[in-house]
Amino acid sequence: MELKNATALVTGANRGLGRHLASQLLARGATVYAAARRPETIDLDGAVPLRLDVTDPESVREAARIAADTTVLINNAGLSTGTSLFTGDVEDLRAEMETNFYGPLALTRAFAPVIGDNGGGAVLNVLSVLSWAHPAPLGSYAATKAAAWALTDASREELAPRGITVTALHVGYMDTDMAAHVPADRKSDPAEVAALALDGVAAGLPEVLADDLTRQVRRSLARTPDAA
Repeated sequence: MELKNATALVTGANRGLGRHLASQLLARGATVYAAARRPETIDLDGAVPLRLDVTDPESVREAARIAADTTVLINNAGLSTGTSLFTGDVEDLRAEMETNFYGPLALTRAFAPVIGDNGGGAVLNVLSVLSWAHPAPLGSYAATKAAAWALTDASREELAPRGITVTALHVGYMDTDMAAHVPADRKSDPAEVAALALDGVAAGLPEVLADDLTRQVRRSLARTPDAA
């Protein structure tokens, strides 16, 4: 789809990848609703700050009412607590699932009718290489991203008749606050990742694999673990 003159809503647009996505959409000629729980933290000239908590149903409904001209939804907001699946606080596990799975589900349910009524458009779900690789120390986060991958694939099929494409962005570590503990040489530039993602949305791609690690892990899915 043509992103120039599109109207996009980006969740988690106040920092990290979300801010780069919103900024680059503006540069491409789109109107942008920059959504965050604290809209006063949005500092992008030309963007429309929008208060949104993806885990709050009323907040989601209000966002869909306000941003009724949306044609592109970008589910970027995410949470990683580093909680252990078996020894961590269950409330932290639930918080990750509420943000990383139920949040995109709620936003897509709310905005699919909006986008369809506006003539069709696109959804971009920001996922992870951990949609497919599930190391124990990151088991909780990986579980939420695996669930979001399934959501993305099912959404793609269900929304296609409404003229809505659904793109999954898979990426490893990026140079953002969430990966502040990771050595710099293992992190991608979020500005480059944002550009790849938006190119993928414009082209209607089902998936964007943003780095070598992600491409390697994606290829490995064809192999059976511990095969005889």
